Amino acid sequence: MKKIIIALSLSLSLTAQAADYYPPAGQWASAKPASLKVNEQQLTDAVQYAIASENPASKNQAVVQATTFGAKEPYDQIVGPMSVRAPANGLIIYKGKLIAQWGEVDSVDMTHSITKTFLTTVAGLAWQRGLIHNLQDKVGPYMPHGVDLYQSEHNSQIRWDHLLRQTSDWQGSLWGKPDWADRPESKTPAEWPNRPLRTPGSHYKYNDVRVNLLALSTLYVWRKPLPTVLNEQIMQPIGASSTWHWYGYDNSWIELDGQRMQSVSGGGHWGGGMFINAWDLARFGYLFLRDGRWEDKQLVSKEWIKLARTGGSDNPEYGFANWFLNPGRKALPSAPESAVTFQGAGRNIIYIDQQHDLLMVARWIGNGDELNQLVGKVLAALPD
Repeated sequence: MKKIIIALSLSLSLTAQAADYYPPAGQWASAKPASLKVNEQQLTDAVQYAIASENPASKNQAVVQATTFGAKEPYDQIVGPMSVRAPANGLIIYKGKLIAQWGEVDSVDMTHSITKTFLTTVAGLAWQRGLIHNLQDKVGPYMPHGVDLYQSEHNSQIRWDHLLRQTSDWQGSLWGKPDWADRPESKTPAEWPNRPLRTPGSHYKYNDVRVNLLALSTLYVWRKPLPTVLNEQIMQPIGASSTWHWYGYDNSWIELDGQRMQSVSGGGHWGGGMFINAWDLARFGYLFLRDGRWEDKQLVSKEWIKLARTGGSDNPEYGFANWFLNPGRKALPSAPESAVTFQGAGRNIIYIDQQHDLLMVARWIGNGDELNQLVGKVLAALPD
């Protein structure tokens, strides 16, 4: 009986240590899969699947833009930096330890719409600090005198929660891109500018113009560049590298408090957005796997995370941008219902699974069922 108690005590201690581990800057402790009772052959098969399932599209992101969105939309001109990506790469973190990696994980590539998750996190920091008092507040009164983004009768109804959930239905143009030109809704080009108006908050529409509006509105609230806020309050505390960069557009500059600042974009639709490596994506995802805490500091409030991972009334599979949820296990049948993914085009994925204490970064995987298959293979390798 004494031996059983000692073994149980040791097991609890090891579990606590795993939960409390935070990787120092520049390194991440690894563990042999067998030491965590992970089936090494099944894990190897999962990694090989990720490599074999690389997105077949061109590695040149400007070419991808021209042949996808650019082939279907007006106002498709690139106005921000683009890049040529690395081959498929990724990381698997289980119980805090690195158990697998593949490809060029140091490559600083576009991460497309995962940028939106960085953006909503910075907006959350403004809310935590009281710069945004209430997410149900209308956004217009927060804007400086002379900024008319929300002055029309329609736009004046928009609240912070609407921007965060992509239900604002904001009408207008920003940085030379009209809202209706992003994924036009009407059947013919002649009808595109006359899209139907919906009451803000009532209709979900994935729209990069409106996400860029959230970025600009949040910049006006912070009154300093959002990459600076992110670096000081998130990236430095979590030990991220200095290689990531968050870009806006050539024409997305404003003057605020006598200083020239660039309003960053929420993705790479027309260029720009977050350029980052897999390690830094993993650190960002690990922060949320640990409920916004890093070592002894609560960097992102648990209340904010709870709101972010709550689905909207018009789309229960989407929380704050870009929190993709899994209610009913419809999006990812292989994953638990509580799993969350941060997703970007290409396909860039941060997979967060608190039920299994699992974090995965998968970059440039196929756009079909490949992610679901990969998740299933990784979970099959874990102990029951």
